[in-house]
Amino acid sequence: MKFCAVICEYNPFHNGHRYQFSEISEKSGCDRILCLMSGNFTQRGEAAVFDKYTRARHAVLCGADAVLELPAAFATAPAELFAGGAVHILSSVPAVEKLAFGCESGEKAEFLRAAEAASREDRQFRSALKERMKDGTSYARARTELLLSLNTDVDESLLTSPNNILGVEYCRAILQERANIEPLPILRRGSGYADTDLIKNFSSATALRAALTSDGRKTRKAVKDNLPDCVFEDVQSYAPLPFGQAALCALFSATAEEIAETPDCSEGLENRLVGMARTNPTYEELLKKVVSRRYTRARLQRILVQNFLKIKRKDVRDFLDSPLYLRPLAIKKSCAEEVLSALSQAEFPLLVRRSDADALKKDAPRCLAIDLRANDLYSALSGTYRSPFELQLV
Repeated sequence: MKFCAVICEYNPFHNGHRYQFSEISEKSGCDRILCLMSGNFTQRGEAAVFDKYTRARHAVLCGADAVLELPAAFATAPAELFAGGAVHILSSVPAVEKLAFGCESGEKAEFLRAAEAASREDRQFRSALKERMKDGTSYARARTELLLSLNTDVDESLLTSPNNILGVEYCRAILQERANIEPLPILRRGSGYADTDLIKNFSSATALRAALTSDGRKTRKAVKDNLPDCVFEDVQSYAPLPFGQAALCALFSATAEEIAETPDCSEGLENRLVGMARTNPTYEELLKKVVSRRYTRARLQRILVQNFLKIKRKDVRDFLDSPLYLRPLAIKKSCAEEVLSALSQAEFPLLVRRSDADALKKDAPRCLAIDLRANDLYSALSGTYRSPFELQLV
C-alpha cells in the first residue's frame, strides 16, 4: 500500500479540500489518502469549529481513507514546528510515499530549492535577522526579506504567500528529517487562505468560519454552496465556543515566567499581554491593543492557546527528537484492516486503546498528556464529552 499524506486542519472541511482529494487521486499514484489533522485546537490559536472526531468523519466521508491526529503541541505551534512535527510523524510510516499540500504557485523543484535556502541559517544569518527586526518588523517578515536578499534564485511568492510558506516548511522538514517522502504541490482553487469574502463554491476556511455566525439568508446559501452535504448538516447545530474568555482566565492564572515559556512568546511579550488584559478584559479588546507590525494576531492567539494548554517551548523541541505515536481518529470502513496493517508497520506505536499508551517511550507520554488535556478542555468548552481514545469506522 502507498499513502499520499495530507497535513490539514479541515476547520471546516470545504469544497476546496474535496477538490484537493480529487487531484491527489489523479496525480499522486498512491493507493490511499492519509490525513494528519490538527485536533481540537488549531495553528491560528483557535478552538476548532467542530471537534476532531466530527472533522475526521467529514474528511473520510468526502474521500480520505484515514485521519490521524496531529499532536496539540505541534498543531498550535508556529509554521516551522507545525511542519516539523507533522513530517516527524509521517516519516515514521514506511507506506507514506508522498506529501500533498495546497499552494498558490510553484513546482516541486522550486519548493525544494526554497527549502534548502531556508535550511542554511547559520550564526551570521541569525545576527542579520536580529538587526532587521530592530525597527519593529516581525520575525516572519524579516526572515523572508533576508532569505530573498541572500537567495536570488528563490521565487519570492514561495516565501510570501501563506500556503506556499507552509509548503516550503514541509519541504524543509522533509530534508531535515531525511524522510523518503516526495512533495506534491497542488494549486489551490478559489479564494486565498486568508480571504474573508464568501465566493461561489470555493471560499476559504477563514471566510466560512466568519460566516458561520451570520443569520442572513444569502450568507447561509453561500455557506451551503461551499460545503459538502455532510458538513453543512452539522453546521445547523454549530455554536461558537467561549474560548476567548477561557483563554483570558488561563492568562491571569499563569505566572509571567510560565507564559514566557510558550513556543511563540519572546521579548517580554508575556508582560505586555498580562498588562493589557487587565485594562482590556475581553479577548477581542486585548488582541486589538497588542497586535502590531511585529506581533501578528495569529502569533498572539497561539501564545494564548499554548498557555491555555500548558505547552512549553522546550517540550515541543524535545518532541521533535523523540519517538512519538500514531493516533487514528477515523478510518474508512471498507479498507480499515488494510490501513491499520500498514500503520502498524510504523516506527511509532499505534494508539487505538488507552492501554496502547503503555508502550510509549522517552518524551511521548508528555506529548500525549497535552493531547488528553486538550481533549478535556475542549469538552468543557463545548459541553460534550468525547473519549480521547475513540476510533470511528466510517
